Amino acid sequence: MDGTNRTDPACIQEPPLAVEVIGQLDVFGIILYSVLTFMASVSMLLYIEECVYIYRKVSNNKKSAIIWVNGAAPVIGAMSCLGMWIPRATMFTDMTSATYFAIVVFKFLILMIEECGGDEVFLKRSANKTFRISTGPCCCCCPCLPRVPITRRSLFMLKLAAFQFALLKVVFTILSIILWTNKNFDIADMSISGAAIWINPGVGVLTIIALWPVAIMFMHVRNTLRSLKIIPKYAMYQLVLVLSQLQSAIINILAMNGTIGCAPPFSSQSRGYLMSQQLLILEMFIITLVTRLLYRRRYDPIPYSDSEEEKNNGLESESSKHCVKK
Repeated sequence: MDGTNRTDPACIQEPPLAVEVIGQLDVFGIILYSVLTFMASVSMLLYIEECVYIYRKVSNNKKSAIIWVNGAAPVIGAMSCLGMWIPRATMFTDMTSATYFAIVVFKFLILMIEECGGDEVFLKRSANKTFRISTGPCCCCCPCLPRVPITRRSLFMLKLAAFQFALLKVVFTILSIILWTNKNFDIADMSISGAAIWINPGVGVLTIIALWPVAIMFMHVRNTLRSLKIIPKYAMYQLVLVLSQLQSAIINILAMNGTIGCAPPFSSQSRGYLMSQQLLILEMFIITLVTRLLYRRRYDPIPYSDSEEEKNNGLESESSKHCVKK
C-alpha cells in the first residue's frame, strides 16, 4: 500500500476543492454528509440556546467561564464540519479548534474556583490547607512530592500556568498562519528544516504545563463540588481533550505514513483528515448533549462543608508520612 500511495499521482495531490467533494458524492455519501452536517448544526443551535439560558440565569462571575466551557464540543464539531466540506481549509479549522480549547483549559480552572465562591471565598475556606501537586499529567508518578500551601501566590501560579497556554497558543497559531502564507509551514513536513517540527512539540509542552494546574485544582475541590457534578464535568472536559487532540493525531500520523489508503479525489493525508473530522462531529454531538444536561441547572450558592476535605487531607498526610518513612 505504501508503494502505491507514493507512486499514484492521485495519492499525492492537494486536497480537493469543495466542488469536487460534492461532485464525487454517491447516495451513501450524500446521506452521511447530510446527517453529520445536521448533527453539527444542532450542536451549535443547542449551544446558542444554552448561552441565552446562562446569560439570563447565571451570575456575572460565572457566565464567561460556563459559556466558554460549554462551547468546546459545539465549536470543535462545527469546525470539523467546515473542514469536511472544504478540505483545503482543514489546517485553519484545526487551528481554530485547538486555539479555542486552549482557552477552555484556562476557563475550566476559573470555573472551579468560581463554583467555590471566587478567589476570596476559596482562599478563606482553604486557609491552612494544601494543594496536592503529585497528579497528572506531570507528576502522577511522584506521590511523595511535598504538598503546597494554599495562598494567594500559589493560586496565582496555578492560574498563570493555565493562562500561558491560552495566550501562547494564539501566538503560535498566528505565527503558523504567517509562515504558511510564505510556504514555510506545512503540517506534513517533519524535516528538521520545517517549522512544524519546532512549533508542534513546543505547543505540546505548553499543553502539559496547562493541564497540570487544572488537575491539581480538581483534586482539591472534587469533594466540595461533588453536588454540582464536577466529576462528570471534568470527565467531559478530558474526553474532549483526548478526542480532539490524541485521536486526531493518531489518525493523521497513520495517514502520513500511508497506512490509510488514498481514495481519489482524496489523497492518503486528506482522507485521514476527513475520517478524523467525521468522527469528531459524531463524538462532539454526543458530548454536547451530555454537557447540556450537566450545566443546565440552578446556580445557587453551594453549602460549604469541609469535613470531606479534612478527611482527605488527613489521609493524604498519612500517605506522605509513610513515603517519608520509606
